[in-house]
Amino acid sequence: MSPFMPEQFAAVQKSSLNQLFALTNMAFDGFQKLTELNLQAVRTTLAEGQGNVEAVLAGKDLRDVFAVQSNLAQPAAEKAVAYARHVYEIASNTQVELTKAVEGQYEQHNRNVQAFVDTFVKNAPAGSEAITALLQSSVAAASSTFQSFQDAAKQTAEVAKANFAKTAAAASGAAQQAAPRASK
Repeated sequence: MSPFMPEQFAAVQKSSLNQLFALTNMAFDGFQKLTELNLQAVRTTLAEGQGNVEAVLAGKDLRDVFAVQSNLAQPAAEKAVAYARHVYEIASNTQVELTKAVEGQYEQHNRNVQAFVDTFVKNAPAGSEAITALLQSSVAAASSTFQSFQDAAKQTAEVAKANFAKTAAAASGAAQQAAPRASK
């Protein structure tokens, strides 16, 4: 009996397609959240822009106009930092979801490959010990390599998160320091 059955191949292909569509939907959900955030940002910017123009036009002299403009610097910087935080959160959450899904798929794939190797080894003809040892070694090496990449990706994500937090704090602090200077 052959270890390669058409039914198993079809089942694997169907499972792979389902996984692909699940990943695509996760990515699309993240894109949709970014689009919604951008639409909200545009709506808010337009409404605030109108209010700012009205405040500038209501100024009685040049000092009033400059006062309005200087009072806009800090809120604008804080809003930019908040927007960047939202974008980062959406991207980070989407990345976490995709990573979990891919890890689950990899684990299932690894179990399937290991089952195939076990079946192959069990049904291998005499004298093929070198090939079966090579196959088992290759599976172990691939698993180890994937684990190394996975660990590196997690470490990179943690560093990026820490750097983003530092950058956001620095930008917010700079905006707070710049606002009083701009009003002078």
